[in-house]
Amino acid sequence: MKLPPLIIGELKAEVPIIQGGMGVGVSGWKLSSAVANEGGIGVISGVQIGYREPDFETNTKEANIRALKKEIRKAREISPKGILGVNLMVAITNYDDMVKACVEEQVDIIISGAGLPLSLPKLVEGSNTKIAPIVSSGKAAMVITKQWTKKYSRIPDVVIVEGPEAGGHLGFDLEQLGSGKSSLKDIVPEVIEALKPFEEEYGKKIPVVAAGGIYTGEDIAEFLKLGAAGVQMATRFVATEECDADINYKKAYVNSDESNIKIIRSPVGLPGRAVKNNFIDHVEKERIKPDKCYNCLKKCNPKDTPYCISKALIEAVKGNVEQGLIFVGSSAYKIDKITTVKDLISELVGDAEKYLQKGL
Repeated sequence: MKLPPLIIGELKAEVPIIQGGMGVGVSGWKLSSAVANEGGIGVISGVQIGYREPDFETNTKEANIRALKKEIRKAREISPKGILGVNLMVAITNYDDMVKACVEEQVDIIISGAGLPLSLPKLVEGSNTKIAPIVSSGKAAMVITKQWTKKYSRIPDVVIVEGPEAGGHLGFDLEQLGSGKSSLKDIVPEVIEALKPFEEEYGKKIPVVAAGGIYTGEDIAEFLKLGAAGVQMATRFVATEECDADINYKKAYVNSDESNIKIIRSPVGLPGRAVKNNFIDHVEKERIKPDKCYNCLKKCNPKDTPYCISKALIEAVKGNVEQGLIFVGSSAYKIDKITTVKDLISELVGDAEKYLQKGL
């Protein structure tokens, strides 16, 4: 059985896989364009994307906007017909300006989490850019959609449901993560149900995409059977030749094992999943006082933050993996080689189609 396409308004991704946005600089123009060219949706992470710009240290805000536009243009040049998106955290201080930059560059879709993107419809008004909130519960999906319909008479073009097995910052507290009670397989149907009244009111389907810990074609097939319109995957795309991170970063995934993937507390105030390394050992014992504040996150106070998350993520993506922060999904330890985006997607689609066939 052929995998169904992921349809978001007039956009049609032949492969129902969204490549998750990974910052800082892990998913840029190379990875996103490669995924888009294979029929999926390629996503650039906007978080501190300007770290390679010569004036990043002195002119961070403008460097990020300039770099984001460059990344989008490069990706579009390589994938003129593919579907390209940008992931922007609501928690960043220049959120509005980065959204406007995406609209100016006519990206196909903006994906937003790490907070409630309540003003997103207003920021994309008058454009063709689709908007997708990331949620971790049916309640969050309802709150966001209710606000959007009330203020802007607009529903989400797609909703991404991120479960507790995801990499990076997680929308769950430590108690929820420790209990093991929150499961993506439970949350996806909950979100689908929460969105039904809005679909009926507007006479439009709101596709729901499952994310967090999805690793195999069988996983993809399972969530499609649960009613998801597609999946979002990030971790598996790190160990590809096209991933924008340094080779040492990719090898950290390949060399990881289940015992050295752990939940940490981020300066953002959210728990996160990362590879245990010298950096993690250090910050668990003592604070690493930031020597500079990039003013990148709304809730980060340089006076008491345990470390500078921007610096930690930049060190890692550049290849200094023992002195940086390496975010990973829960299944990262299963990766044992570096492959190509083409081969990875071919494998995932082939396996998913086999499992869908079995379920008929």
